[in-house]
Amino acid sequence: MSQAPETVHAADAAETVETRGDERVDLLRADTNNDGRTDVWVADTDGDGKPDLFQFDTDHDGKVDITMVDLDEDGTPDEVVDGDGGLPPEQLPPTVQV
Repeated sequence: MSQAPETVHAADAAETVETRGDERVDLLRADTNNDGRTDVWVADTDGDGKPDLFQFDTDHDGKVDITMVDLDEDGTPDEVVDGDGGLPPEQLPPTVQV
């Protein structure tokens, strides 16, 4: 018999999400549509080298639209928030495509 899937909490857009720590080390930044701006951020907030904060710009306007936090680092998001969840990533200057 399989267990019921974990419930993912969707927070209010103005809510600040809790992370595992106070650091922010971006492990990965990706430009999914090749416009020179980051669309995906994968971060470690507690210094253990494992990702626990995931942020996505789904409409490619340069702003975070969805934030997911995996507090127990089990691969399943514990909290999903509309917007940056109070954790806006540092914007890098646009890159030049050659």
